[in-house]
Amino acid sequence: MSDYKNAADAFAAWGVDTDAALERLKSIPISMHCWQGDDVVGFEKKSGNSGGGIQATGNHPGRARTPDELRADLEFSYSMIPGNHRLNLHAMYLDSDETPDRDAIEYKHFEPWVEWAKTQKIGLDFNPTFFAHDKADDNLTLSHPDQGIRDFWIEHGKRSRDIAAHIGREMGSACVNNIWVPDGYKDIPVDRLAARKRLEASLDAMTAPSHDKAHLLDAVESKLFGIGVEACTVGSHEFYLGYAIRKQMLLCLDMGHFHPTENIADKLSAVSLSLDRILLHVSRPMRWDSDHVILLNDDILAVAQELVGADLLERTSIGLDFFDATISRTAAWIIGTRNMQKALLRALLQPLRQLKKAEAGLDFTSRLMMTEEMKDLPYGAVWSEFCNRMDVPNGLHLIRSLETYQASVTERGM
Repeated sequence: MSDYKNAADAFAAWGVDTDAALERLKSIPISMHCWQGDDVVGFEKKSGNSGGGIQATGNHPGRARTPDELRADLEFSYSMIPGNHRLNLHAMYLDSDETPDRDAIEYKHFEPWVEWAKTQKIGLDFNPTFFAHDKADDNLTLSHPDQGIRDFWIEHGKRSRDIAAHIGREMGSACVNNIWVPDGYKDIPVDRLAARKRLEASLDAMTAPSHDKAHLLDAVESKLFGIGVEACTVGSHEFYLGYAIRKQMLLCLDMGHFHPTENIADKLSAVSLSLDRILLHVSRPMRWDSDHVILLNDDILAVAQELVGADLLERTSIGLDFFDATISRTAAWIIGTRNMQKALLRALLQPLRQLKKAEAGLDFTSRLMMTEEMKDLPYGAVWSEFCNRMDVPNGLHLIRSLETYQASVTERGM
């Protein structure tokens, strides 16, 4: 008898259908972030300063230096990940011989990405880039006191939304356009309200043009603090929670953008009562927003359990957001994406009906016993079966594939 058959029988004893769980997992797309592949450098022809506190650390060889190199790395990575997924593209990753400033970008500058995505049969998401530019050096963009700087970034945001809507229309799948700005103050400000009023007005102007939600889904993303903005982040969680509810946009919950002791899983069901859709950025904040490659740890398992247990999968866009230049960048993508899938699989293999019945009946003893005993079930055999069905390597075969590919790109250097 195969390992999978034994595992399926073990889960069936708990009333769980492993084949149904695998079919459901196959249908869940994860939006993999392009910026892991090149350490958040981008492909703009002119370089800007680092304004915004974005930093990847490490000097592992093999960083993608061109759109073609990045696409090759992505193709390999997708081939190692079971299922059909998406790519999350930042505006600084244009593929064009032209050198437009960010307030002049157009769909044509990203068309090669769309044509490539069609051949790969993956979806596309988008992000305006409000950092790594000389007009972000004050760590203020949409909330800057200078109207001219605000207008520049408002125009960038409008054009990004136009591009995202065009992408969604071309791909036949709504493009999530996520808005995050690095705005804040290093030391204690006197007038936080004025900055937040400016941010609100800029967002209103930026998102005023109407787009079909079948093509474009707007999202706003908060942050606790960042490098150089330790005292005040203008776009805080409370600011964007209220804004998303008022405007009925997606609220992006980034697992690295909260206090280390906050439970992001707990926030999902809470905000779902006021919002139609949620955007989740899965990361691992070892100390703060340090964006480590995600592990199959308690935080990830809790998020997946909440998505499944609260029936939020259809209402949540799952994306990744980490960047580590100390290890193989393709391995980082593959490990992180597969760990998110493993967490979702474990959640799908829960005996939810029995657990919810015990909880509703205040039988917390049974609930605890079940959740603890379930930890001993053979999840690994079910995951291996999923990889086999999707024709991707697993275990030692995966490790060898990663090592072989890394050796092929090492000559790129940094």
